Amino acid sequence: MPIIEVEHLTKEYRLGAMHGLKQTLLNTAARLTGKKVEERPLFKALDDVSFSIEPGEVVGIIGHNGAGKSTLLKMLARISTPTSGSVEVKGRISPLIEVGAGFMPDFTGRENVYLNGAILGMSRQEINKKFDEIVDFAEMAEFIDTPVKRYSSGMQVKLAFAVATSIEAEILIVDEVLAVGDLAFQRKCFDRMEELIKRQGKTVLLVSHNIRQVERICERVILMDHGRFKIDGKAQKVCNNFYEQSDLAIIAHQTEAKYTNALTTGEVELIDLYFVDAEGQRTDTIEYNSPAKLIIKVQASRIIANPIFFVGFHTTDFIQLTTAITPESLREQTLPQGMHELSMAIDRFPLLPGPYATRISIDVEDPIKNIFYVDNRCHFRVVSNTLQRSSPQCGGGFFKLNTNWQVKNIDCLFYDDGIACHKP
Repeated sequence: MPIIEVEHLTKEYRLGAMHGLKQTLLNTAARLTGKKVEERPLFKALDDVSFSIEPGEVVGIIGHNGAGKSTLLKMLARISTPTSGSVEVKGRISPLIEVGAGFMPDFTGRENVYLNGAILGMSRQEINKKFDEIVDFAEMAEFIDTPVKRYSSGMQVKLAFAVATSIEAEILIVDEVLAVGDLAFQRKCFDRMEELIKRQGKTVLLVSHNIRQVERICERVILMDHGRFKIDGKAQKVCNNFYEQSDLAIIAHQTEAKYTNALTTGEVELIDLYFVDAEGQRTDTIEYNSPAKLIIKVQASRIIANPIFFVGFHTTDFIQLTTAITPESLREQTLPQGMHELSMAIDRFPLLPGPYATRISIDVEDPIKNIFYVDNRCHFRVVSNTLQRSSPQCGGGFFKLNTNWQVKNIDCLFYDDGIACHKP
């Protein structure tokens, strides 16, 4: 029997600013007298959503900003009411949504633990029992009797997360709260979630933009788009679909953007930078582990002696992955004034499926100096018919290692105390 059941759920908001009391009264009076009042359009944050979740299921909800993810969780947590449709939840809910929203700045951390716990439905006896555990997990023992207004935002959220995850509830509703605090505390949050899921068998709904995190925690994932369920299925399939959508959106956005971030002395300028396919046509899609060719067109304003070209690839968040340098034979050449075209062929493109960008740098020797540099150009997408972004074969990262494995059987002696050793 489902622990959560949603049928034809719709939530509408009226776009635009809230009216003041005076304007509201004037609009009401106008309606009563039959006058037409200009209404702002309605926006459907959720549009006829239906689904069910079984006890113990761990479900991820993903999608772009404005897809309706957080609105859905607020409906389930009864923070907001639907415009139409029904929500039935069987069991106590622990909502980790906007954690710390109920904290009072002038109250101490101790007072806010009791206040926030009460807001979340905990009795005073429950809070007393778990108080030390909450403070220890939040690493706040030294500051627990200090007013919260003296806390950093990270300290407040750490304490709020500790309170919210201490509730004895059958259902956890989590909205982007696993990235609180510093890296060490984020690890603690993630471990706490895994304990609640794997050891305590909680039913969990998780909203996150960290797709790798969703893949690891969730067995089922729902992809939302403009208030509707687009895909509902196995985590790997749904996350891979989201990756593909995101990659295409990134490439489209970057293609339209204008770049003025080049550092140049004016001696040489980059005119064009693009990949070509086997037929010599421009392309922004490269097949993983297949041949690729990059075309570089530059304009030299003077004679460039002994140029050194560096071409590198980086992720869309500027993690530098690899760099190629022109060989000695090309460095010994001189580029006359005018337009020049260079090509760089790659026998087997090594980057795993995903979106990437290109950087190019040009140096000269005697004396050595940089005369041109630009990054975040020539955006492209690596695809594969055999590897998917979320597949175990892809395994994460940016390169696939070519390895040889061997298995060697070793005879051992086993003793009563469990110690084993190799035979002489």
